[in-house]
Amino acid sequence: MADPRGRGTNLDERLRLAAQAIRGADALLIGAGAGMGVDSGLPDFRGNEGFWKAYPPFRGKAFAQMSNPEWFERDPQLAWGFFGHRHDLYSRTKPHDGFGLLLKWGEACPDGYFVFTSNVDGQFQKAGFPEDRVNECHGSIHFLQCSRGCHEGIWPAEEVKLTIDPSTFRTNSPLPECPECGEVARPNILMFGDGDWLSDRQSEQGRRFNKWVRKIVGKKIVAIEMGAGVAIPTVRRICESMGDPHIRINPQDFEAGWGAISLPLGAMEGLKRIDEWWQKGG
Repeated sequence: MADPRGRGTNLDERLRLAAQAIRGADALLIGAGAGMGVDSGLPDFRGNEGFWKAYPPFRGKAFAQMSNPEWFERDPQLAWGFFGHRHDLYSRTKPHDGFGLLLKWGEACPDGYFVFTSNVDGQFQKAGFPEDRVNECHGSIHFLQCSRGCHEGIWPAEEVKLTIDPSTFRTNSPLPECPECGEVARPNILMFGDGDWLSDRQSEQGRRFNKWVRKIVGKKIVAIEMGAGVAIPTVRRICESMGDPHIRINPQDFEAGWGAISLPLGAMEGLKRIDEWWQKGG
């Protein structure tokens, strides 16, 4: 028997089914990985080649090697060159139109919506999503903590204004400092090999998310997932476990389980094409 929503179904029919499901949802779970930001002009670091394309001086190193807290002790000018460039890029980037469509659909659901994202770029908040509707499972580059762990404080990163040499991705600017001890600060992001990440802010987001999940038990929950990869499948697993149906939008890793709606498209194109059907009533 063919999967009624999967690969054997015409793409336009799957888009119609996705719009129909969203229109009939009590609640919308919005899952997003790095591919969500590609249409806004952000890199997704897919594989080493994708990372090196975005940061040529780091050729020979993997993203996991650079997104590591050890650099704030070994070479803080390099660490802040890398993270400072990302902070500036994310701060300047305008979210693409797909974010607004998701917000529109979520606000139309009787029991609302929640965002679950592995992205640290703050694009959902910038696009108008309330802070209390977003769960950033890896933290946010827009907040800081002490790199030495002298206290448990987390504070906004508005102070981060660095000049970075694009040929080396190093900075000679004064580095962000911990207000308590004066040592170098670091982003409040869960990095690779990171035993010092302060998770209090994210834990509060998680508590709000879990409260929402308890509220919608037994309701019709549609999960729409965009640009989530397979290497770290946290977002994919959450959407698969909660969504009925689960809508997966991904130009490459689009395979999904039985009953899911698989859309081999980029995030913005997929969302806009769903919206065309949504406006027609599905």
